[in-house]
Amino acid sequence: VWQAVRNISKGRVFDEHFLMSVSTIGAFVIGEYPEAVAVMLFYQVGEFFQSLAVEHSRKSISDLMDIKPEYANLKTKDGIEVLDPSDVKVGDIVIAKKGEKIPLDGIVVKGTGSLDTASLTGETKTQDVKKDDQVLSGSIVLDGLLEIKVTEKYENSTVSKILELVENATDKKAKTETFVNKAAKIYTPIVLGIAALVAIFLPLISNVEYLTENGSIYRALIFLVISCPCAIAISVPLCYFSGIGKSSKEGILIKGSDYLDGIKDIKEIVFDKTGTLTKGQFTIDKVEVYGQLTKEQVLEYAVLGESYSNHPIAKSIIKKSNMEKYIAEHKEKVSSYEELVGKGIKYNFEGKVVLVGNSSLVEKEKEKSDSTKIYVKVDSEIVGAICLKDEIKHGTKAAIAKLNARGIITKMFTGDNTEIAEKIAKELGIKEVKSEMLPNEKYQELEKEIAKYENNGKVAFVGDGINDSPVLAEADIGASMGLNGQDLAIETSDIVIMDGKLSSFNKAINVSKRTKKIIMQNIYFALGIKAIVLVLGAFGISTMWEAVFADVGVTFITVLNSLRIFKK
Repeated sequence: VWQAVRNISKGRVFDEHFLMSVSTIGAFVIGEYPEAVAVMLFYQVGEFFQSLAVEHSRKSISDLMDIKPEYANLKTKDGIEVLDPSDVKVGDIVIAKKGEKIPLDGIVVKGTGSLDTASLTGETKTQDVKKDDQVLSGSIVLDGLLEIKVTEKYENSTVSKILELVENATDKKAKTETFVNKAAKIYTPIVLGIAALVAIFLPLISNVEYLTENGSIYRALIFLVISCPCAIAISVPLCYFSGIGKSSKEGILIKGSDYLDGIKDIKEIVFDKTGTLTKGQFTIDKVEVYGQLTKEQVLEYAVLGESYSNHPIAKSIIKKSNMEKYIAEHKEKVSSYEELVGKGIKYNFEGKVVLVGNSSLVEKEKEKSDSTKIYVKVDSEIVGAICLKDEIKHGTKAAIAKLNARGIITKMFTGDNTEIAEKIAKELGIKEVKSEMLPNEKYQELEKEIAKYENNGKVAFVGDGINDSPVLAEADIGASMGLNGQDLAIETSDIVIMDGKLSSFNKAINVSKRTKKIIMQNIYFALGIKAIVLVLGAFGISTMWEAVFADVGVTFITVLNSLRIFKK
């Protein structure tokens, strides 16, 4: 009753608190004390079970919250200093012992160990790490002792990003949920109006009296109790919350219930290639020489420039070249470094202008090749090219086949050359491919794809790089692959597939479809029971006890039904 009064003072008159209060007070007025108590008592029982259900569905999300590291062991000249992770700086060395959580993202500089990353990826298998391997905050050291050089501040670390996503996950409302809330504003006044008509006019057209045991006022009160929209108002948000919880348990972070609701309506998925369909870990197939330089000299020019870039290709070239010592000795001689989006890099070295990138950057005619070629141009001469090969991620072909079987159109937008793109698309069973695209061209093409469907379906884009951020933001559903992706890509996406496996996207579709199915079951069941008892109440057949069941009992059943989302 007090909640009803407070809501009325805030302008929210027509809600379940108001309906239940009117019904209870009315039942007291006509002397039906047991039934008046029952309305409130069973409503509280329903509220209790609702809170239990919410706590149950919250558990899988709160499990993620346990990944937050409470401290960091900072290595200093005087020994180990225990600090809050937010006080540790980039470049510091932290020590992670057996049983401890890794506090910040970093690179292993000493030691070997085995990590439990289940809370990050949803996968139960362990990860073995050694010197130079990247490790993510929130991972638990199962065995070994690691010295880790911090590469990200705490606020930019993996664990911090996950917690932020989870905490904000239910901020946005899905269309169905919004529809229910809007409908309640129309539905409740209509119900009150009909109840008033029953109370006032029923005695005028029949032998029913106003204040008798089964009189018109009593029947109107039954009408109010039955028509209370508790079951729908509670179960619909709970279904979405359960769906988000189930997804997080599967290693898929969904940033809001509107995105969970939208996944089931996807008609087309557009994929980036590098790092999404493929591992993004290129191997150097061979080094081609066109001028007087040696293969090693061509590689030296390439790695010097790429050492400033965060692009997957740049990282792969440096890793596979084993030229870290050369980079350390000559990196300071690099000046006027510039990244040319979609083309490559440009820098000055010892008075020479060096270009490292694709054929359009070095103004060379495109060549047919089954490998990715990174050309090196010094001043006006193309001195050589590095031929790279990338591997398709394990399980990607099967995941694409499932998407195709669902009737979802699969496409690839990539900046890579046509031969490579078409070869990979054919191998994976992707229906359509567009290659050699710049980021702005991807954006423009995606706009056209979205326009095709309007309100008849949604278009998803799946990527991982910083150059994917505009299209991830533009897509109806933007999904970033894995927590090793670029920060901006993760921030602008609507879904984060934490283990980086495309098969998880199919899991997200399954959760979305199941959530919608259970929501519709709850709505039809609640409205059906209410309609039956309403008709019986109007004819004086059902009592306040049946009305209480039609409200609280149905609410309880729909709440239990909502929790079935966790069963599969």
